[in-house]
Amino acid sequence: MESDDLAFDVFARACPSRGTLEHITGKWGGLTLGALREGSFRFNELRRRVDGVSEKMLSQTLHALERDGLVHREAQPTNPPRVDYELTPLGHAVAERLLALISLVEERMPEVLTAQARYDEERGTAARGATAGRAGAAGRGGR
Repeated sequence: MESDDLAFDVFARACPSRGTLEHITGKWGGLTLGALREGSFRFNELRRRVDGVSEKMLSQTLHALERDGLVHREAQPTNPPRVDYELTPLGHAVAERLLALISLVEERMPEVLTAQARYDEERGTAARGATAGRAGAAGRGGR
């Protein structure tokens, strides 16, 4: 059976799409694809663009994205060797959708920050109360 005939379901445990989705949506995969949407990069240029990624993590990320057909690696036989990374057509399609999500998150960050502050305030008060309640119960011979 050819892969075109298979039905993929990311919610199914054994579906191979889960691994690819993880490569795309993981912290470094998403940022790497987003950066490469800007154009071709050499390894160290890409590392500087994706602020905070280690050399090891970027290398692993690029290998995974290349294996998934999202990134093309071109090594030029020069001295020193020159390696360029760019998105494949599939990588461009994925990066466009990913950047739309990134834009949405960035635009709505004020709402996210407000929700986080509200959550932390509510849980902080609730957590202190729950902790005090358990301590009191323990002191009275409970739990």
